[in-house]
This record gives sequence, C-alpha cells and structure tokens, in this order.
Amino acid sequence: MKKIRKAIIPAAGLGTRFLPETKAMPKEMLPVVDKPAIQLIVEEAMKSGITDILIIIGKGKRAIEDHFDSNTELELNLERKGKDKMLEAVKKTNGLNIYFKRQEHPKGLGDAVLTAKSFVGNDPFVIMLGDDLMQAETPLTKQLIDSYEKTNSSTLAVMRVPHEDTSKYGVINPAKKVSDGLYDVTSFVEKPNPEDAPSDLAIIGRYLLTPDIFEVLEHTKPGKGNEVQLTDAIDTLNKSGKVYAHEFKGSRYDTGNKFGWLQTNIEFGLQHPEVADQLKSYIKDLANKLD
Repeated sequence: MKKIRKAIIPAAGLGTRFLPETKAMPKEMLPVVDKPAIQLIVEEAMKSGITDILIIIGKGKRAIEDHFDSNTELELNLERKGKDKMLEAVKKTNGLNIYFKRQEHPKGLGDAVLTAKSFVGNDPFVIMLGDDLMQAETPLTKQLIDSYEKTNSSTLAVMRVPHEDTSKYGVINPAKKVSDGLYDVTSFVEKPNPEDAPSDLAIIGRYLLTPDIFEVLEHTKPGKGNEVQLTDAIDTLNKSGKVYAHEFKGSRYDTGNKFGWLQTNIEFGLQHPEVADQLKSYIKDLANKLD
C-alpha cells in the first residue's frame, strides 16, 4: 500500500466575502492571531506526515508564494540578534516541498483539483480546504490517512451540522456505520435544501482520494453554480468503487466568512501563550460593559 505523502490546497478563490481587504491580499493570508490561515493548514499537513504540497492559486496570489519562500536576509537578521523563537517561527515550514500551480479560470473546486493531476500521478492524496481549520489531538488529515490504511479506499471527513445549514455543504446519505465514526455511503449530495437533505453529516474541508478521481473529474459536467463540483465527481466514484465517510469530532473553525474569521481569532487567541491572559481579561471587561 502506498504511503500518503501528497496534499493539494486549493487557494484560487477571489475572496469576495472579505472585500475590500482581499482586493490586494489573498484571503488565505488573513492572519489567525500571528499566522496566515493557510500556514495552519500546511502545519496540519506536516504533522500528518505529508511531504509534498501543491497549492493551487489564481491571479493576485503571489503573496502566498512569497510567504512560503525562504527569506535568507530576515533569517540571518534574527539569528544575529539571538531571536531564536522568532527564527524558529519563520522557518516553521522550511524543508517541505511546496509547489504552486495557477487555475486559469475559477470553474469550481472539481476543476481546481483536476489541475493537480500531473502532480498526483498514481498516488493517493489528500485535499485540504483553506477555509476550514481543524483542532484535534490527532490531526484530521492523519485520521483520514489512518482510515485509508485500514480500508485502502477514498475517505471524506464529515461532521454533524444543524439541519437548517445543510444547504451550505455537501451532505452524505449514509448506508451503514462500518465502525466507530466510519460510514459506508449510499450517495453524496451537493448543497441540498434542508427538506431534501439525507442526513446532518456534512462534508468538511478534508478529503483523501485515490487517483482514479481524475478520470471521473474529466467527465464531470458543471453542476450547482455552473461549476465542476467535486462532490458530484465523488458521488460518481462511489458508484464504481467505494468511498467512506469519517466523522470528525474535534473542533472546526470556518474562516471563510467575517464572523467565522473573528470567532477563530478569538478562540485561537485564548490559546496563544503571548496574548491569552490579556485577551481573557479584555473579554471579561468588555462583557461587563455590554451588560
């Protein structure tokens, strides 16, 4: 069985929900306390044993490339000044093989993944969406890899959401529970209306797929939003093979909208050793004022 060593991070979206901030700055570079959100995704990949990452970018995303490039002048400056902790933080992702490819036209997540076909080759791989930050003792990507080593099949991460929110997600129609947290799936439905949703188990931003998904994507016609939907391709793949769903029970943070991004910063700030105590006191004082 091949080891999972490759990951794709789609980062070609326009970030319109964060305008005007994203007019010149990629949405993925918006900070969560002191790190760009996309770096937290890359760090999860590292902790999960991933060594090769392809970041799919679009026009105006050069800042992402610059961020993951080595900055020799900065590193030497920090080293000379003995700022070891800062130097360690700056070099956190050094040593990874990070590649970039441009999606010429925003035709949907399925199309973005298809651009990675030559990078993936014949290897199983993971897809990590940049809007979803996950926290768990074992990283969610590693959980999917562990599941693959048992089933040798594609596996998606799912999480229970309020039923009225099912129209925001791809949703699974579970056939049966194979083991604790692992489901055999009858079908995958992209953004169903709540009255039509087959379950409350929504697909969240981590996928482990076998390379045969690319042949399916090549023949997948645009679906909702006139875009090539990855969920549609996965549903087709499930008809000829086997795709499982792994239920995630950790914490998920959605940085893809303004409130979610603010909420993420507050919760990560409360975990940050440099600002946690100050932030906690500030929140308490603010709550008293609001009362």
